Amino acid sequence: MDWVQAVQDLRAARSPCVIVTLAMVRGHAPRNGGAKMVVSLDRCVGTVGGGNLEATAIHRAREMLADGAAEPELRTLTLSDRATTEYGVQCCGGEVTMLLEPVRVVPSVAIFGLGHVGLELARVLARQPIELDLVDSRAEMLAPERIGVPGTSGVLGDAVATVHMRALPVPEAALADLPDGAHVLVMTHDHVEDLAIIEAALRTDRLGSIGLIGSRSKWARFSAELRSAGHDEADLARVTTPIGIAGIRSKEPAAIAVSVAARVLQLVEEAAVAPAH
Repeated sequence: MDWVQAVQDLRAARSPCVIVTLAMVRGHAPRNGGAKMVVSLDRCVGTVGGGNLEATAIHRAREMLADGAAEPELRTLTLSDRATTEYGVQCCGGEVTMLLEPVRVVPSVAIFGLGHVGLELARVLARQPIELDLVDSRAEMLAPERIGVPGTSGVLGDAVATVHMRALPVPEAALADLPDGAHVLVMTHDHVEDLAIIEAALRTDRLGSIGLIGSRSKWARFSAELRSAGHDEADLARVTTPIGIAGIRSKEPAAIAVSVAARVLQLVEEAAVAPAH
């Protein structure tokens, strides 16, 4: 398997990795410049030369994965009998500079309800490099004349996200297709529909977060009904409502969307670190 296929497979499996490249070689080294290796939490594909060089690269790559690092870094090693590490001596006589590039898991966000707030939120999040699911029980909310073609035309014409639009009469059915760690945002036109999605989401342990737009009185009613359905306090604590960052009091759809998007991006950054610990 080559390094390109390895990265593709790891991305498909939603597993972070680090691409290690011999960016510069001076003198003698086990591999020529450009040699690559892909390091994940539990496997390596390819080689940059074995020995101390490769062991050091793997160790540092896994430290970066544990820290949720997003920025690449350069590391230079001298391959001589005077340069010893915990991985031993490698006396080829040269010096190599390695480039370590983290490849993080592509975040997944699902918006249930593409009304005024949902559409504004989709416009903001679609500009992020994420997987974005837009779900509504009303097909007209996702019609091309309203949404356009993501990445090409309409209100999502400048999208860089991979956008999936799902018009489903039972919107909570979309939860089964979301990847592990997906962040779910519930803001449909119907409180009954909201409750059904929240209840189904609470029965889906693999989600990253669950956010609900609504008032305190709405959540009080939902809490009572969820308890009656068998959910305990730990389940209810998984739901954040109202979702968003503190300090934005405007009720304009665009302002609410900015607040919610900011909180989602915070959750995405927190999740990038958490899985490796």
